[in-house]
Amino acid sequence: MGVRVGMLFAVAAALLAACSDSRTQIRIVGSSTVFPFTTAVAENFNRNNPEYPAPIVEATGTGGGIKLFCSGLGSRFPDVANASRRMKPGELADCEKNGARDIVEVKVGIDGVVLVQRKGGTPLNLTLRDVYLALAAEPFGRKQTARTWQDVNPALPATRIEVIGPPPTSGTRDAFNELYMAAGCDTDPAMQALKKSDESRHKTICNKIREDGAFVEAGENDNLIVQKLGANPAAVGVLGFSFLERNMDTLRDVPIDGVPATYATISDFSYPASRPLYIYVKAQHVKAIRGLRQFLDEYTSERAWGPGGYLQRRGLVPAPDGVRAENRARAAALTPLTAADLA
Repeated sequence: MGVRVGMLFAVAAALLAACSDSRTQIRIVGSSTVFPFTTAVAENFNRNNPEYPAPIVEATGTGGGIKLFCSGLGSRFPDVANASRRMKPGELADCEKNGARDIVEVKVGIDGVVLVQRKGGTPLNLTLRDVYLALAAEPFGRKQTARTWQDVNPALPATRIEVIGPPPTSGTRDAFNELYMAAGCDTDPAMQALKKSDESRHKTICNKIREDGAFVEAGENDNLIVQKLGANPAAVGVLGFSFLERNMDTLRDVPIDGVPATYATISDFSYPASRPLYIYVKAQHVKAIRGLRQFLDEYTSERAWGPGGYLQRRGLVPAPDGVRAENRARAAALTPLTAADLA
């Protein structure tokens, strides 16, 4: 056993040495929603620490980014993953299986998954149930027949249902499924009962989105959704709140259950589709990649993620004081995420 453990430490040491020998820049992958926030931190880190190379930040989508991040330890693999949803237990298991056993989870702030329209189109005011009925492949287990919003709810306009959103690899899509589709589905007591008796069937009925053109996948880049909405005033887009904030001159939110998407409603979670945002960091790489510790310190500083900080000016909703303090301490101590944390 001692020989085996010694060999494992030797392999880990070689991988960490490769980190410092063959790569000098911090490499970050993942969510397109978190991308602008992490890019802002990278810019400020580089400005304040010119002795370190500027980090490389790539928007690969949450699922794709975590897959890259968890593929191994060493210079060929990213140091940080941006995520617009929490890491799944299976993803953490993949990280550990591939040698990345000390993953630090940092909740960096709050976002909302918002429905938006181009200004000038017919205003919509939707409920979670409306959204589910419009987009489910089998609404409440029945055939999908709705073609217009009025088919879903007689109080809505007779506008064709066309929703432009992210693909399945996106964390925003995962959040949309949970916060809109599943929540709208569970407004029916029969669906709540089905969840207890047949969880697999419940997931299919509640989460599967129709594939007849009413929902259009626009790729991982949220800016592409903004562009498509600019060309189609009748369409509805699924975006992170920060993208709405940056495009208020051309876009407006669609209130959900009568609640508008604002800083206030997202920060107090009264907006039905509020969600936390994360970064994941390999603690083993902190010891090997120059500047990674300082980058983490910058991200968790009040000047970055606190009220009035530069990330709020980019559209991030600051987490409550206690949440920021807890996550700052976790980042400072490099406290690893465990399977029990995700249970």
